[in-house]
Amino acid sequence: MAKRYARVDRAVCVACGTCASACPKGAAKIPNGCWAEIDAGTCVGCGLCAKACPAGCIALAERTDDR
Repeated sequence: MAKRYARVDRAVCVACGTCASACPKGAAKIPNGCWAEIDAGTCVGCGLCAKACPAGCIALAERTDDR
C-alpha cells in the first residue's frame, strides 16, 4: 500500500470533477455533487489529482494504521 493518499478540503472543493478525470485509479469521485471524495483504499498517492485541482483543495497525507 502507498505511504500517502489524497485528502479533500470539502470547504474549498467546488465539485468540478477535474480530480476524477485526472485519477488513474478511479479513486476520486463526486458522489454527492457537493465535493470530491477520495477512496483512500484505492488511492495510490500519485498526487495527479492534487496537481490538476483548480481549487487547490487536495493535499497528500501520510497514511496511518487506520487509513
